[in-house]
Amino acid sequence: IAQWFLFCGFCEVYAARQDPKNPPGKLSGNDEGFEQTTYGNLGLYKGSSIADPDKKKRGLNSEIANGRLAMMAIIGMFFQDGLTGSAWGDWELYVDSPLRAFEGELGVQAPVGFWDPAGLAKDGDADAFKRRRETEIKHGRVSMIACLGYIVPEYFKWPGYLSPSLGISFSDVPSGLAAFSKVPSAGWLQMFLFCGTIDFGLFQQDPSRAPGDYKNAGILGVPNGTGPMTDSEARNRKLNAELANGRLAMMAII
Repeated sequence: IAQWFLFCGFCEVYAARQDPKNPPGKLSGNDEGFEQTTYGNLGLYKGSSIADPDKKKRGLNSEIANGRLAMMAIIGMFFQDGLTGSAWGDWELYVDSPLRAFEGELGVQAPVGFWDPAGLAKDGDADAFKRRRETEIKHGRVSMIACLGYIVPEYFKWPGYLSPSLGISFSDVPSGLAAFSKVPSAGWLQMFLFCGTIDFGLFQQDPSRAPGDYKNAGILGVPNGTGPMTDSEARNRKLNAELANGRLAMMAII
């Protein structure tokens, strides 16, 4: 380890250092005669650089993209090594993990499988997992509606007035966060009460039912609608799609 440390220090400080005059990543060092020399294509010492500017730009972009991917990959390999004893360890052989308790749950999808980087489920607590899944589904559904609320007003707005008494029409309300300044306080109060009625009245979570499965909600969340789906395979496919779309919407709305 000391040799590695000294070698890296030698490269960083003397043989392959960043000159402020050069572009980021273009390293230089001293040759045998203590004169400055640079590294060429593929990092070869005293190698030739790429003359074609378009080809050079494409190569540098590829290097940055591959470096970002490698940074994520090495973290995954460290994690895999810590769990299985090998960076290429077989996950099937790691039978003692409490994460195994949730591998068959909805939302465990390729390519990452059961992904819990924060280790929230490492204790194997089924009740805590169910509570977090309820929260995930609810936030995902709200985020999907919020994304639609950003997109739809760009193409369609209701005719007439949002507030006749204040003379505010729907066309006066801008999209996105700017709408906060236009909607009157009475309108926000109505939305707040409506959400509270839905959350605490119509769609209450029954502990005996699956997370997000409300007694009064049918297919697509239609109140007192038909459901559940009788085809179990199609139902699981739809529920997995809902989780995936909800996760995407949570990232999108941020």
